[in-house]
Amino acid sequence: MEIEHKHVQVNGLKLHVAEIGSGSSPAVVFLHGFPEIWYSWRHQMIAVAKAGFRAIAPDYRGYGLSDPPPEPEKATFMDLVADLLALLDALSLSKVFLIGKDFGAAVVSIFTLLHQDRVLGFATLGVPFRPPRPPTHHQNLPEGFYISRWKEPGRAEADFGRLDAKTVVKNVYIMFSKSEIPIAREGQEIMDLVEPSTPLPSWFTEEDLATYGALYEKSGFRTALQVPYRSMDGAKLQIKDPKVEVPALLIMGEKDYVFKFPGIDDYIRSGAVKSFVPNLEIAFIPEGNHFVQEQSPDEVNNLVLNFLNRHI
Repeated sequence: MEIEHKHVQVNGLKLHVAEIGSGSSPAVVFLHGFPEIWYSWRHQMIAVAKAGFRAIAPDYRGYGLSDPPPEPEKATFMDLVADLLALLDALSLSKVFLIGKDFGAAVVSIFTLLHQDRVLGFATLGVPFRPPRPPTHHQNLPEGFYISRWKEPGRAEADFGRLDAKTVVKNVYIMFSKSEIPIAREGQEIMDLVEPSTPLPSWFTEEDLATYGALYEKSGFRTALQVPYRSMDGAKLQIKDPKVEVPALLIMGEKDYVFKFPGIDDYIRSGAVKSFVPNLEIAFIPEGNHFVQEQSPDEVNNLVLNFLNRHI
């Protein structure tokens, strides 16, 4: 069994889709984060396909091998949600499992709230389910907080533009693998937080980096900076009771820097997240960082497969 690639016409754009497994098997759709791409799910796709599921991993519009939107600066989270719905329709999938990482968790959350009838269950990694409300975490963090910097039009473009795409991806992987939130000093840019001589994480190979680098070389960072970083405030859906009843799983690495975001640790550990997702299981990976699915694929695969098999 090998991962196959195709393009699917979705909302006027051709989205790149990686796929493995039988077309008649229950489908699991994987949604990546930043600076990721379909490839970040390579270990999980092969594992679920071997276990009898059909794994599908699109690149979002403007990412990887997918077409960019006509006006990247106007792209929103809702575009990604609409693309996911159109993709399921184009592939004739009435119900699927969804697995989202990082900001892919927000796509999963909004999609499930709007289209619960299409979701058999979902898992999120690195970010919990949250109702679509404007974020407040930046209010308690310094000016050099990476999201605040990347939200500023032109600033990240100038910062990233000093380097090639491969080096930008390398730096973000190194920063996001740590247990502290990336925060620059005044007058320092986010890319300067990583010394050029810093080695890659042990679980991330030069071949992996070359794959990511080539894909971001093609797509650039124009859409990636817009969604998620510059469209967070746009996810203001008015949903009266933002609760989902489908089975759900949250996988968090104990050393994920996301735990340092104000309020997140308590939201997860106190069980407050379960007020929105009552059928949620939470699994912690002791040494896990923000990239648990690449860092600890066997552990993540076991958790995901146990979840899928229980709720099929």
